[in-house]
Amino acid sequence: MSTLLIYKFFTALLLAVLATLCLGSLYRSEGDVGGGDSSLEPQSRPFQALNLTLRAALAAAVDNNPDVLLYKERIEAARGQVQTQLGALLPNFSSTVRQTRQTQFRGVFGLAPIRSDPFSIFDVRVSASQNLLSVSLIQRWRASREMLHVSESESESRKFDTMASVALTYMEGLKAMGMVKMHEANQQVMNDLLGLIKQRQRAGVATGLDLARLDAQLASERQQTSASQYAVEHAKLNLLNLLALPYETPLALTDEFHPDVLYPPAVQAAVEDALKQRPEVVAQATLVRATEMTYSSITGERLPSLVAQGEYGLIGNRWNNSLDTYNMALLLQVPIFDGGQREGRIAESRSQLRQEALRLRSILNQVKMEVHDAMAGLTATRDQVGIAQAGIRLALKELELARERYAVVTSSSYFEMTNGLTSVVRARENLVEALFQLNAARVNFARATGSLKALE
Repeated sequence: MSTLLIYKFFTALLLAVLATLCLGSLYRSEGDVGGGDSSLEPQSRPFQALNLTLRAALAAAVDNNPDVLLYKERIEAARGQVQTQLGALLPNFSSTVRQTRQTQFRGVFGLAPIRSDPFSIFDVRVSASQNLLSVSLIQRWRASREMLHVSESESESRKFDTMASVALTYMEGLKAMGMVKMHEANQQVMNDLLGLIKQRQRAGVATGLDLARLDAQLASERQQTSASQYAVEHAKLNLLNLLALPYETPLALTDEFHPDVLYPPAVQAAVEDALKQRPEVVAQATLVRATEMTYSSITGERLPSLVAQGEYGLIGNRWNNSLDTYNMALLLQVPIFDGGQREGRIAESRSQLRQEALRLRSILNQVKMEVHDAMAGLTATRDQVGIAQAGIRLALKELELARERYAVVTSSSYFEMTNGLTSVVRARENLVEALFQLNAARVNFARATGSLKALE
């Protein structure tokens, strides 16, 4: 009778708990529906303008980019794997408590084929086991720690790739802004020349053809200005995407191109720095070590292992008339033959080790090539900037002389001034392109040598 009352009590308690949980979830869902409109209110507010420097953009990419955050989560997963492998080396405890009410068929024990009367059994036990010696488990734990370092280095590599993409996109934005300023400056010069031609036309010296030609050039500059303005917006949208910011955010790029020429260190010193600092090299070298330990853990399965086990408990019809019981064991497990499965896994792990070693060689060669290419790019862009700066000075001088000649000499040809104007347009465009290539080369060199954090 008492057992039936206890059963009814626990059934009623369980129903009450379930009813409370259902009402609570219903209340929360109603609150979410009722507050749905309020969640949209912050989106209607105007976005605050963002003045972005290159250093701030690199920092924001590390904090906000989803790919970078994804690799950070992989580090947490690797930490969990280390904890799992360590747990196999530490003591393991478990406990059970059981109270049963049962009958027994006596025919199982060779007695009369009848059922016994109901009887109770109370059993409580605490079990423990400890791996005393297992080379395989130790090596698996060490391999998991190395894989954690691999995840950290891969996360750093992804961070560097994202920072390099942000820096190059920032440079593309500065280039587009420079092209807009260049085309606006060209339009200013053309408007000034347009006034000069109209003045000569009134004096009967210039023709309508001269005016039409300059108008056509001015229209072309306006079209290119519009295209450059779109390029600015396109670069800003790419930056917002890399920084995981709302696309409606007004963005202003506050930095400018660095005209200073960077003189890199010697090739051998740059290569040595890259091999030490590049996270890809560190990650792959660590992965090779982790693969070696995994291979060692599998070969360690051939060795005997020692395990200690123990159990202590109480058993009886009820808890107040139970007796203690225990058992202890020391197990020596000696592997003999498993159908060749272990040898197959050893061969597979050996091949994996060779593959990772070959990947390391490939990465080392790639890093060396990237350093040499980045240094060659710096040298080439250094020359390009110098030539472009000299070219803009000569083109401006040519245009000024042609303008003075056109304004003073009545027989002067308009084509001289047109050639000077074309030279200035081309020289300005070459200078913007050369500055972009120089700063992009600086980004590529910083990425190749693993020094992006010092980039400004």
